[in-house]
Amino acid sequence: MEIMTTRHTGVKTAVLLLSCALLAWASPARAADAAATAAGDEAEARAIVEKADQVRFPSEGFQVDVTITTASSGQTADVRKYRVLSKGNTNSVVMVTEPASERGQILLMKGRDLWVFMPDVSQPIRLALSQRLTGQVANGDLARANFAADYTPKLLRSEKIGSDNYHVLELTGVDRSVTYQRVVYWVREKDFWPYKAEFYSLSNRLLKTCKYEEFKAMEGRKRPTRLVMEDALRGGEQSVLEYGGMKLRDLPDKVFTKDYLKKLD
Repeated sequence: MEIMTTRHTGVKTAVLLLSCALLAWASPARAADAAATAAGDEAEARAIVEKADQVRFPSEGFQVDVTITTASSGQTADVRKYRVLSKGNTNSVVMVTEPASERGQILLMKGRDLWVFMPDVSQPIRLALSQRLTGQVANGDLARANFAADYTPKLLRSEKIGSDNYHVLELTGVDRSVTYQRVVYWVREKDFWPYKAEFYSLSNRLLKTCKYEEFKAMEGRKRPTRLVMEDALRGGEQSVLEYGGMKLRDLPDKVFTKDYLKKLD
């Protein structure tokens, strides 16, 4: 009887040891699989955002004119016009063309560093990308449109709107210098056209929404030529950005320097 008990105990011990060995082997394998899946998901999300960036603007040097019309309940619409020179979605110059009283003001962005140059001020003034430019438009909305470089993307889900399927992504700012700390972004699956975005503050408060509309051919592909930005905090204010006159330009790096701005027209 004692011999049988001993044998039975020995078998149980062997099975337990084998199970532990299998678990020890399987856990790193599962962890590796999970890590690989996460990396693949992140790569897919980043590819989607990069392709949507390419729809919005060329990666080459270009020039585009932007009219921003801001309307509030019971107030006369405010209309402002700008000319934007951009290269690689990282360097840009934004020149005020209207109103005439503000002509000569220029925003210069290099990377995520932004300055404003004013005709009657000798030294440039440092600005934040998140600071308001006009209406519902922040400096970064016009000066920097590089979601892929400014945010870490995560693919949340797929969503059907009308007859189309959309990727829904969460974009988290890489640091506090970006225009918005968090963005929820809808991109059409079949062609990577941006559809809409929700912009959030550091405290996760919804600040405003943006719709990408009126896709028209500009410099080789269809791009959104009308953006509608609405205030989520105070109802009734809306800024509409209309893009036109886009053309590719050879913009050497010296264009995006403080000393060169006086030569721009």
